[in-house]
Amino acid sequence: MANTKRDLFLKRRLRVRNKLRKLAAGRPRLSVHRSSKNISVQLIDDVAGKTLASASTLEKDFGVVGKNNIEAAAKIGAAIAERAKAAGVEEVYFDRGGFLFHGKVKALADAAREGGLKF
Repeated sequence: MANTKRDLFLKRRLRVRNKLRKLAAGRPRLSVHRSSKNISVQLIDDVAGKTLASASTLEKDFGVVGKNNIEAAAKIGAAIAERAKAAGVEEVYFDRGGFLFHGKVKALADAAREGGLKF
């Protein structure tokens, strides 16, 4: 039975999330979502069930509304690192979801690391 692209994505997302939960050690989760037109990231405290910080290309402050390219991802990564520091978070674990660690997701992660986040 052939799996659809969506089925493979969902299986990959669950596999990644379950592996990361074992390594979490109480750290917040840096969750990435990439659509065809935008990219967004959230810093989530799973213990309390609250979002600590978020950033998205939908925010007009970044000047990249509706863009989903590597430059926009890098701006979002730098912004989430700055907002995480403001929230008092230094170490997170990176939840890429079902997305491959390549291109825009990698650019976001690299920018967040350069901004001071450790994962």
